[in-house]
Amino acid sequence: MSMRRYVDWLREAEDDLAAAEDLLRLGRYSKACFFAQQAAEKALKALLMKTAGLFARTHSVVELLRLAREHGIPVPEGLGRAAERLDRFYVPTRYPNVWPSGAPFEHYDEGDAREALRYAREVLAFARAEVEGAAR
Repeated sequence: MSMRRYVDWLREAEDDLAAAEDLLRLGRYSKACFFAQQAAEKALKALLMKTAGLFARTHSVVELLRLAREHGIPVPEGLGRAAERLDRFYVPTRYPNVWPSGAPFEHYDEGDAREALRYAREVLAFARAEVEGAAR
């Protein structure tokens, strides 16, 4: 994969964040949480592509931040909590077999979605700033 595609990954992250915001307004909370996680994941993948020449195959926001640190990218301490929370929205928001009963959408509320969006915005702001800084 061409590392120049980082722009596409960052743009897709921003579109996923916009989708999460739309889904929150529609009351589709589990889906808003999932798209928030996707936005953070894709933004960090863009960051790693641009600054480290690395395409990470993981879906874990925690792992992507670890890789960023490993490659000398200064990651703010507060993003660790955001990453941990966002990782919790990757699988359980989509698969009924994760839950003892009920469909995934029944297990999420507006507070969950707002939290996911807040954390995703933090990760995107960090990734965007680092990518723009690396472009100089």
